[in-house]
Amino acid sequence: MADSNSMIGELKEAKAFLDAHPEMQFFEIIYTGLSGVPRGKRLRRHELIPLYEQGRFLPSSMLVTDITGQDVEQTGLIWEGGDADKIGRPVPGRLTMAPWLGKDIAQVPVSVWELDGKPVDLDPRHVLANVIARFAKDGLVPVAACELEFFLLDAARAADGGVQLARWPLTGARPTQHDQYSLREMQEAEPFLRELWGAADAVNVPLEGAISEYAPGQLELTLKHHADVLRSADDAILYKHAAKGVAIRHGCEVTFMAKPFAQHAGSGMHMHVSVNDKSGKNIFASDAPEGSPELRHAIGGMKALLADSMAILAPNANSYRRFRANSYAPVAPVWGVNNRTCAFRIPAGAPHTRHIEHRVAGADAHPALALAVLLAAVHHGITSKADPGPPVTGDGYTETQERIPTNWFAAVDRFADSALLKDYLGERFVSTYASVKRTEQERFFGAITSLDYDWYLRSA
Repeated sequence: MADSNSMIGELKEAKAFLDAHPEMQFFEIIYTGLSGVPRGKRLRRHELIPLYEQGRFLPSSMLVTDITGQDVEQTGLIWEGGDADKIGRPVPGRLTMAPWLGKDIAQVPVSVWELDGKPVDLDPRHVLANVIARFAKDGLVPVAACELEFFLLDAARAADGGVQLARWPLTGARPTQHDQYSLREMQEAEPFLRELWGAADAVNVPLEGAISEYAPGQLELTLKHHADVLRSADDAILYKHAAKGVAIRHGCEVTFMAKPFAQHAGSGMHMHVSVNDKSGKNIFASDAPEGSPELRHAIGGMKALLADSMAILAPNANSYRRFRANSYAPVAPVWGVNNRTCAFRIPAGAPHTRHIEHRVAGADAHPALALAVLLAAVHHGITSKADPGPPVTGDGYTETQERIPTNWFAAVDRFADSALLKDYLGERFVSTYASVKRTEQERFFGAITSLDYDWYLRSA
C-alpha cells in the first residue's frame, strides 16, 4: 500500500522543484515495462502537482506490450479486463531535469499501483522490491551496480539495410580497429561523452569512467554501486534512456542491442553484487581471493538458477548470438578469481571489497529484472548453502562439461516452469512474462527477412 506520509514528502519534492525551476514547462513520465522499453506521457507544468497528488491513470495494456509496443492479448490483460486503468505514481527522489530533451523539459520515472493502492505484481520495480525484501527478512542488504556496453551507430542505415558505426563526433572518422582501451577513441568521442556525463549528473545518476571496449565503436561506462538496489536499477534504466537521447543530439544512435555485428564482440550488462549484514559489513569479505563461504554459496545459487533465468538475462532473439567463445561473453556457467573467461568472476581487490561480477546478461536485458533474478540466485544460494564446485583456473572457454543455454525458445520454457523463480518473482509475473516472450517469438519468426531470400529463394 502506498504510504500517505511518503506521498506528502513526494508532493513537497514536486513543489520545491517547480519553485526552483520556473522555466520547466513539460514533464515526461517514464514507465519501463516487461520488455525494457521506456514508455509514458509528456505532461504540461500544471499537471505535475496532480500527478503527485493522485497519480496518473495508465492502461493495463501498457504493462504487457512486446518490445515493438504491440499488445499481447494472450496475457488476458487486454480485452478480458477491459484494458482497465492502473495508477502510475512518481518514484521518490527521481524528479530531475532532462537537458538532452530541451531546456524546459524534466522527467520522472513512475511505478504502477492498483486502484486500491496495492503494488502491481507485473511492474518490474515491484518484482525487484519483493526479492530485496527476502534479504531484509534475513537481516541482509544486497549491494549492486551495473556496467553497460554499447555501440555508437550511424543514424542512417548502410546501403544494404544493415547498421554501420557512427563517425566519431570530434573528428568525423569512422572507427575501423578494435582499439580496446584506446585513449584516442576517448578523445574522438569526447563531445558525446562530455554531454552524456552532464546528462547523467542532471538526472542524479552516478555515472563514472568510460573505456573503449573490444570492438570498433564500442564503449562502456560504469555506474556506482548502491546498497539500495532499486536505485541501482533505476540508475541503469535512466542512464540508457539518457545515452540514447544524447546520441540523437550528435546525429547518431546508441544501441544496447546484444549483438549488432556478427564479426565483433557483443554488448553485455555486467552486474556486480555483494551482500551486507545489518551493521553494513560485507559478508563476502575475506583475505582469501575467492572470498568467504557465503560468497561461494552465492555463486552456487547463480549456477543453480542460471538456466531458469536466461529468458530474463537474454530476453530477445538477438541476445543469444552474443554467446561465442573468446568474445568476452561467457559460454559456460563456471566461476573463477580475477578471470574474465568465466560467467561469474571474483574481481581483484582489497579483502573488504570482495564481490561477484555476473557476466551473463546482455546490455539488452531489463536492469530491474536482471537484478531481480541475480538477487534471487544469490539469496537462494546463501540460504541453501549451494556448492558452486571448484573455481576454474586458466581458460574458462575450454570448459565443455556444461554450457550456458543459448536457445531462446528453450529458455522461455525453462523460465515458465521454474518453481524457484515463481517463488521469488511471483507466479503471475512468471506466466505473464513467458506469455509476452512467446508472443514475441511468434511475431519475430513469422517475419520473412532478406536472409530468407538470400539463402532459400533460388537454392531451395
